[in-house]
Amino acid sequence: MADWLLVMLYDCRSLADRDRGVAAAVEAVKNGELVVIPTDTVYGIGADAFTPYAVKALLNAKGRDRQHPPPVLVGSRRTLDGLVFMLPSAARDLADAFWPGALTIVVEHSPSLQWDIGDTGGTVAVRMPLHPVALEVLRETGPMAVSSANKTGQPPAVTAEEAREHLGYSVRAYLEAGPCPEPVPSTIVDVTGEVPRVLRQGAIPLEKLRDVVPDIQGQVF
Repeated sequence: MADWLLVMLYDCRSLADRDRGVAAAVEAVKNGELVVIPTDTVYGIGADAFTPYAVKALLNAKGRDRQHPPPVLVGSRRTLDGLVFMLPSAARDLADAFWPGALTIVVEHSPSLQWDIGDTGGTVAVRMPLHPVALEVLRETGPMAVSSANKTGQPPAVTAEEAREHLGYSVRAYLEAGPCPEPVPSTIVDVTGEVPRVLRQGAIPLEKLRDVVPDIQGQVF
């Protein structure tokens, strides 16, 4: 048996195992360790956003450098207000319309935040996922730095078991919730400029975004 099979994986499709898994994940995050959680897009590897050594461990586990800071997942819409100095109206409207869901919003984070998630240039990509297990964890831990649960250059994991094959002992607890129903990445919108613009096309199409923010600019590919 491979050693990594001994790493704790909790099947959250079982209510009892879900309770144990969520508790283990929350404890791990608060202790500065890494966890893998399901989201509505793909599985994510996460760490406490306000624990710099945990975020560094996340980047190391993926094989990334500081020039590729991870997004931050939040468990409630209100948390976004606490991360920014002033929230643009476009960001507020988009969050109200599509959160929780597959929309990542790039905002200027408050300069007073005591965190170090990499070389961000003063901005952060924030999302509230539409997954009950992820939200249960996030509401206990607060904001988490979360990136897709795979080594850089490899396909994103669509189960916790698959993530464990990629990441092994670098993660303290894996929460399994079955295969991702639609492993499509989130749409990313940057609201830090004068005109909101799409940085990555994903699960939410441009047409739906324009129903909320008519002047949003699409990314040219």
